[in-house]
Amino acid sequence: MDKLAPGLMEVLRPFLGSSWVVFGTNYRKAIFIFISNTGGEQINQVALEAWRSHRDREEIRLQELELVISQAVLDNPYHGFWRSGIMEEHLLDVLVPFLPLQRHHVRHCVLNELAQLGLEPREEVIQAVLDSTTFFPEKEQLFSSNGCKTVASRIAFFL
Repeated sequence: MDKLAPGLMEVLRPFLGSSWVVFGTNYRKAIFIFISNTGGEQINQVALEAWRSHRDREEIRLQELELVISQAVLDNPYHGFWRSGIMEEHLLDVLVPFLPLQRHHVRHCVLNELAQLGLEPREEVIQAVLDSTTFFPEKEQLFSSNGCKTVASRIAFFL
């Protein structure tokens, strides 16, 4: 969504609105999934504040994130939903934020990838993958910069 020209999404507005029927077709059961990186910094900030308050990542409630994500979208004049009736009329049912992954989450990704490869987990490989993964913020080294996206290629490198 953050790569689309503002206003382009308005063509979907009739399909998301209250009428559900467009050109004789009922879209009541249609599911639209919009993916965006907008709000990522705000999500990371909420997760970091939770960690600093000694709250588990899993304790972060959706309500804590919805407002900051929506605001980030509405404040971004380059986002596909900027000044969109879809946002202004609250036509999106659910926002699904992806929280940043911590070291133990990446460790699980390494273990899962090794299992998919039919390999026994070796601590030196797991540790090498974790050590080669970039974590942020710089001081805390808490969250993975790329989630688990690079785990498979890093495992191949360290085998």
